[in-house]
Amino acid sequence: MRYGRLADLLRIAVAMQGSAEGLSLLEIADMCGVCRRSAERMRDTLLFVFPQIEELPPDDNGRKRWRFPPGTLGRMVEPSLDELAAAHRAAAIARREGDIDTAETLARLTAKVQAMQRGDQRRKLSADLEAQLLADGVAFRPGPRERIAPETLSTLREAILAGVMISADHRARTSGKLSRNTRLGPIALLLGDGRQYLLAWSEYQDDLRLFALAGFEQIELEPDVYTRPEGFDLQDWLADSFGIWREEPQDVEWRFIPEVADEAASYIFHPRQETERLEDGSLVVRFRAGGRQEMQWYLARWEGKVEVRFGKLEVNGTGPDAA
Repeated sequence: MRYGRLADLLRIAVAMQGSAEGLSLLEIADMCGVCRRSAERMRDTLLFVFPQIEELPPDDNGRKRWRFPPGTLGRMVEPSLDELAAAHRAAAIARREGDIDTAETLARLTAKVQAMQRGDQRRKLSADLEAQLLADGVAFRPGPRERIAPETLSTLREAILAGVMISADHRARTSGKLSRNTRLGPIALLLGDGRQYLLAWSEYQDDLRLFALAGFEQIELEPDVYTRPEGFDLQDWLADSFGIWREEPQDVEWRFIPEVADEAASYIFHPRQETERLEDGSLVVRFRAGGRQEMQWYLARWEGKVEVRFGKLEVNGTGPDAA
């Protein structure tokens, strides 16, 4: 058997162990990128090697599913060096970006996983793991980030998970004005490089707004339930903008000269972008979004090497509330 097929079988086995609902043939095919007939052969191979695999009754769509009873695979599911390194890397990135609560949770989880390893395996991976993390340089990469109080993040997460309103004192970044007892319906935390925000429904403005996390001075959970708008999709909402500036989307076209076309092609500027290489070697990037001012800030690094064209729609954009 080819090593690639063996690796696929192990992936399926681990997935069957980790899923209470089990896997269907369609999910096996999607996981391994094969046709249904190949998925059937892979399932049959696993059933032959592991007769303890359970066949579950058909689901609502008439699909049969298969799973391992808990604990069946034992040591076969020990984490690899790459998996442990990815967990440590995620914790380091969260800590660097100011999400201390997530960083510490990931660190505790990783420590528990490593504690369950055999002593010889743990010692073997320890030196390689340290070298891998030093090579990544995630935890040591310099750069500015905002200081966000851990209690701010934990309280907002609690409100989002519970689906309740909050009452908050929030200070505007630009004016320094403090708004007291602002009632908000939290939807999502937008974390990452640079400034970090809470997306929430504002009772006062009766609309979705972005609030700088660094501006929260006090947060209290309210008993009132908040339900996000029906059909709301966070990724679709974000894709209407470039960065965090909200304005009516318009057609955007950036044409990078041949000198920098290869470098520009290595970037994803917008999740819905389309690219085209012209005969002269230049690169054209097209997408539809608002945030014209932030686009101009970003494109300053490409000054003189990119031609920018916007659609006919001209609207003055407004930044996030209290940004």
